[in-house]
Amino acid sequence: PLVWEVDSLQYCNERATSTQQTGFSFVTQSRSELPDPIGGIIWFGVDDTYSTVYNPMYCGITKAPKPFAESTADFHNFSWESAFWAFNWVANFAYSRYSEMIEDIRIVQGELEGEYLASSREVDQAALALYKEESPRHAVEYLTDYSCSVADKTLKRWRKLGEDLLVKYMDGNLKDEHGNVHHPGYPESWYRRIVDETGDHFRMREMESEE
Repeated sequence: PLVWEVDSLQYCNERATSTQQTGFSFVTQSRSELPDPIGGIIWFGVDDTYSTVYNPMYCGITKAPKPFAESTADFHNFSWESAFWAFNWVANFAYSRYSEMIEDIRIVQGELEGEYLASSREVDQAALALYKEESPRHAVEYLTDYSCSVADKTLKRWRKLGEDLLVKYMDGNLKDEHGNVHHPGYPESWYRRIVDETGDHFRMREMESEE
């Protein structure tokens, strides 16, 4: 909830721009120099804006990519075929060690979005050639196939990211790129708090030798 109480006084939770309650977000791009089916792109992503991937969906496509289709996004039943659930799976796991896992997430996010942005001009030109030399229908079919393939790639890569995060951060440990396990521990402030609250309760002692 947005409001909570302590000693009968009300306080509020700040609502961050990238709230975890985000269902989806998008950025629209309109290019008047191109035919309408090609000139409009919806860069669409699901779940948290900070850890999502914005996928290009051209406005002329004739169907929604399956990972983002209503038929795969049942809010009450998890599905590996749904981008909504794959992104929620990764984000919710990352909340447990956000400062570390978000760095891994941002790397894959940057790879995918960078590829899609870099490819957009080539895709535009290919669609425009089809539009002029064959027919608008062929251009629309090409863009539909492209947008669907991008969505499929994003979903597959995000599921793999979730698997990699589980392996890397399993049981609170941390594996490096060579598979070596490290034990990062907690911040010093946390250890000091334990000592302040429990005194010598957890202090290591030498066992008395048996005679």
